[in-house]
Amino acid sequence: MKQKDIKIVVSGDICVNVHQWTTRYQCKSGFNWQYFPQLHHNVKSGAALLLAKFVSLATGAAICSPRIQINGESLPPEILRSTLELELFPVTNLEKDTSKVYRIANFLGFTGPVSGLPALLPIVDDAVNAGLVILDDNNDGFNLHEEYWPLALKSPDTSPIVIYKTNNPTSSNPLWKQIENFHLNNTIVVIYGNDLRAKGVNISKGLSWEKTALDFVWQINNNPNLTFLAKACHLVVPLGLEGAIYYQNDGAAAESRLFFMTNEFEGSFIKESQGKMYGLASCFVAGLAHSIVAGMHVQEELGKSIAEGIREGIVAAQKYYTYGFGANVEKSEFPNPLLFVEGENDFIYKEQIQDVPIRNSNNPKCQACWYIIKDKSSTGLSEIAYDIVKNGEKSALKFIPIAKFGNLITVDRTEIESYRSIKNLILEYISAKNIVRPLSIAVFGTPGSGKSFGVTEVASSIAPNLIQKLNFNLSQLQSLPDLIAAFHKVRDLSLEGKLPLVFFDEFDSSFNGHLGWLKYFLAPMQDGVFREGDSLHPLGRAIFVFAGGTSNTFTEFCGETLHDESEYKQFFKQFQSAKGPDFVSRLRGYVNILGPNQTDEHGDHLFIIRRAMLLRSLLERKTPHLINERRQAQIDDGVLRALLKAPRYKHESRSMEAILEMSRLSNARKWEQSHLPPKEQLKLHVDEEQFSRHLMQDAFYSEKIEQLAMDLHNKYVLLREEPHNPNVCCIQPWDELNEDRKNSARNLIKHIPSALRKINYDVVSVKDKPEAIEFTERELQILAEYEHKRWSLEKKEAGWKYCDTLDEQKKLHPFLIPWDSLTTVFQNKLIENVKYWPVVLTNSNFAIERLKSLCYCEAQQLEQ
Repeated sequence: MKQKDIKIVVSGDICVNVHQWTTRYQCKSGFNWQYFPQLHHNVKSGAALLLAKFVSLATGAAICSPRIQINGESLPPEILRSTLELELFPVTNLEKDTSKVYRIANFLGFTGPVSGLPALLPIVDDAVNAGLVILDDNNDGFNLHEEYWPLALKSPDTSPIVIYKTNNPTSSNPLWKQIENFHLNNTIVVIYGNDLRAKGVNISKGLSWEKTALDFVWQINNNPNLTFLAKACHLVVPLGLEGAIYYQNDGAAAESRLFFMTNEFEGSFIKESQGKMYGLASCFVAGLAHSIVAGMHVQEELGKSIAEGIREGIVAAQKYYTYGFGANVEKSEFPNPLLFVEGENDFIYKEQIQDVPIRNSNNPKCQACWYIIKDKSSTGLSEIAYDIVKNGEKSALKFIPIAKFGNLITVDRTEIESYRSIKNLILEYISAKNIVRPLSIAVFGTPGSGKSFGVTEVASSIAPNLIQKLNFNLSQLQSLPDLIAAFHKVRDLSLEGKLPLVFFDEFDSSFNGHLGWLKYFLAPMQDGVFREGDSLHPLGRAIFVFAGGTSNTFTEFCGETLHDESEYKQFFKQFQSAKGPDFVSRLRGYVNILGPNQTDEHGDHLFIIRRAMLLRSLLERKTPHLINERRQAQIDDGVLRALLKAPRYKHESRSMEAILEMSRLSNARKWEQSHLPPKEQLKLHVDEEQFSRHLMQDAFYSEKIEQLAMDLHNKYVLLREEPHNPNVCCIQPWDELNEDRKNSARNLIKHIPSALRKINYDVVSVKDKPEAIEFTERELQILAEYEHKRWSLEKKEAGWKYCDTLDEQKKLHPFLIPWDSLTTVFQNKLIENVKYWPVVLTNSNFAIERLKSLCYCEAQQLEQ
């Protein structure tokens, strides 16, 4: 793409990169020296010199920048050099991919001038009228020397767009003061998340996108060391090669947006076994510059150009890392000219990068209840759950963050954060060489929630050939020698060179008193030894996983769910006597496993998604013949609704599995309602009455459509008892309506469930007549607007057209106009109509229930 009419200036700190690598001589015979490794080296541009090359490739423009003739033998000694050792690494992390490219194996250090600052270079053909200025500030002297800054930055009469890339955010250097005083409105500050962390900014990494994003917002709002950055109108914080945060501050209000890859988390793209690359930030900035230049040509709003540029930057940086220095350093072109060219066989496209506004709240409760899955779904969680079962996770969760550990897939933020914390602990434990005591982790959850499965999959995804599982159920051990025998098995496995993953199920069961087993684990957990008589035996390295049997959560195990002070004091005295605090102090992590039941009515919104993923997994593993060639599950809608919306499974995931196994599906082509087990068997696992009502929901609702339409129409008759209005149809009794009018009323009833889902409600058939709910003003507005839009489309499809007067013969109607164009009087009439929906539904034994609990913030939005 040629962009010659916009002048671009790139400048900053100067550095060159010296590469060293070795090869073997290919000839089988020759001189003596040819039998030894051959050492090669070359010199490439770095810092601002490399950034200029990237920007030239990205924009196609002739860049005004510092220049130097790179020749390793004749470089001035004042030029800063970085020396790096290259090796061949796998292009990707896929086992089948055997191709390799050169990347960095070791950074050997810098070579700088004997005295003084590293050399800086003037800008060749500097342009005071530059439209875009890009600065590379690595804190190597450029930010102190105004004479090397671009003219467009120093001139008081210019207002270029400035991209300021820095790895050392500080408010004190002269370059930042120049930007802050004269160019802040048009400056885009780019600083990597790791560089902020290096300065003591506490932003979590790799647990979940939600937590990282919320940590950033809290820090930018509250950390005094970031006050100067918070003034920036545009701040971009790349998070590895997988995401970025765009902070925008117009002076009146600040808002932040998260850009992320759904199937990756920060730091996951680059594996330890694949080497490193310099220049990733510069490549990102070049992608950003490409979008900004394109936006300048069409006078696009800068914020939109930045958002698109973030996507382009992420794509370019990932491609740059993947290409490396090529398969042959001396022959491969560097940088690769295809970096900023979209190709048919690219492994990543900018459309795959999602974005979502970050919740801007200091309220911990509101932060904890923010889930990207809720913000990214245009439909409710129920629709996503249906889609997961019908079409699989890959199809249903394209735009939502997921985490995969072996065969375990989860989208629940709480689970993702817990499992990744456990994974980080295990990785650190495996990497450490001087730790001899076991790594102790606790796992809590209801029976059947899958405590063993989750942690096993996490551990197996790390080191399947090293880790070997052992399982001991403490509730079945009869005496202390039984536990010592278990320790011996752990020790034997450790001596074989394996890393035992030891599950102590029901560790909180009684043994000679409440929590009687705990004290026997204190020495093994702390010192890595166990006593047998007068002998002490070393256990060796192992991972202890304590799975709770009586406590469903860690807080319940510690008594933190007890709110009565006297009850808690009594509990804590008993807990202390059983060595509970000593046991907890030796734990290095814990995870609460969330099963298919809702754990908290107000906080656990994603239980229906967990159910859907479990059900899809069961179908794929146990009844694969019900999954067709398009990967679609053949299951009746009623069966699916009942399985997803059952109020509670009595034995968690075991109950879901049992219902599937009890159904007659061996020769079935589709899971029909007739295949389900009889009510007596269902009663073992669910409330069979509620299950049946969900099962027959469509039938119940369909058979009452006529009655519901008639009842609602009669309510409207009462509402319309007012002076004649020529623009409103005459309200006749139901029996006197023509068939078109009746069909219109029936269609309204059929679409009420869809309308209610827009405000997170569902229609549920119940045994006894429920109480009618009252919609809020905001809910009434949403429903009335939805119904008007639906009615308008229905009319237009039937051939009706707009006219300022009503004519039923010619199919002309004055209200076939957008909602905002309706008179306030008529809008209010539609809102009054909607108020009758709950009353009519409850009279026919249909309850209006929330699809999910709303957090405080969401409830406030509906109220506004």
